[in-house]
Amino acid sequence: MSASAKPRPRASILKIAPYVGGDAKIAGIEKPIRLASNESALGPSEKALAAYHAAGPEMFRYPDGHSTALRQALARHHGIAAERIVCGLGSDDLIHLLAEAYAGEGDEVIYGRHGFSIYPIAAMTVGAKPVAAPETNLTFDVDAVLALVTPKTKLVFIANPNNPTGTYIPRAELERLHAGLPPSVILVIDAAYAEFVVRDDYESGLALAARTPNVVMTRTFSKIYAMGGLRLGWCYSCAEIADVLNRIRGPFNVNMAAQAAGVAALEDAAATERAREHNEIWRSWFTRELEGLGLELTPAVANFVLARFPKPPKHADAAWDFLRARGILVRKVGVYHLPEHLRISIGTEAELRAVVAALKEFLGQA
Repeated sequence: MSASAKPRPRASILKIAPYVGGDAKIAGIEKPIRLASNESALGPSEKALAAYHAAGPEMFRYPDGHSTALRQALARHHGIAAERIVCGLGSDDLIHLLAEAYAGEGDEVIYGRHGFSIYPIAAMTVGAKPVAAPETNLTFDVDAVLALVTPKTKLVFIANPNNPTGTYIPRAELERLHAGLPPSVILVIDAAYAEFVVRDDYESGLALAARTPNVVMTRTFSKIYAMGGLRLGWCYSCAEIADVLNRIRGPFNVNMAAQAAGVAALEDAAATERAREHNEIWRSWFTRELEGLGLELTPAVANFVLARFPKPPKHADAAWDFLRARGILVRKVGVYHLPEHLRISIGTEAELRAVVAALKEFLGQA
């Protein structure tokens, strides 16, 4: 076979920088402190764990391909229509499906410059052009996005709150963003961290998706519900978009253990509230401590903080190395155009105190 005859992927695929998740291991350290992936500090609900284990004996059966019980549980929990919910392998899966269904060669997909890196990856996967809009104070800028909309625009992605900055735009700005978009453009509101937000002016996007034909809200069980290992997410949209996604998703895309654990997690309101309260208390404490060390923190509302480090030799890369040498894993965010910063998840009290002690040593303040 000649070289010219070998299989070739779409040209845009080879331009994609593969997604790299937060580190989970350190050679020579059995149990590092893992604060690189925004996982819940308290772990999953005991009820969710029990439901997961109870599903084990039935693993030889195919799961319900429609995730019926889970969609019904989500509908009860949020007061929405079950038939407009689509479940997937985490919200990432649904983001990719939306790009596959509504964008392609010659189209454009807009997202914030410091937005989640899956958005440009999803666009390039289908041959569309990702367009990064400038942000203001590390916050999604509605006017900057609307200025970039053209007849080629098919999707606009916003993470609210945003990862990795932790910032958000309030309800009024979200409404203004939607109002400024043509009816043909789908606004995708990635609300992965919505359950952590306790601000009165915050809107997850559920209300917009409920009443408009061109808004999709995506959610995940990976964050406050602490089920990242099960890969479970969902979205809410008009019936027409839900129908499109159901046509192209995998026929048995959510395994039965994940479905069962998801239902149980939704029903365990006390566990969710404990996780939210823990996050509020310790994010506030951690922010004060890091600011007291002279670090600049971006105001955050999710379960992580973004800390800006000084110039060399006390820069972010050096801090990352220093923490890693002490068994602490945090996240570099250079891929998000934030090379001077580190993102640090809110862990347990003991974990956060260990980070503060290590950074005091690193900054020469111990």
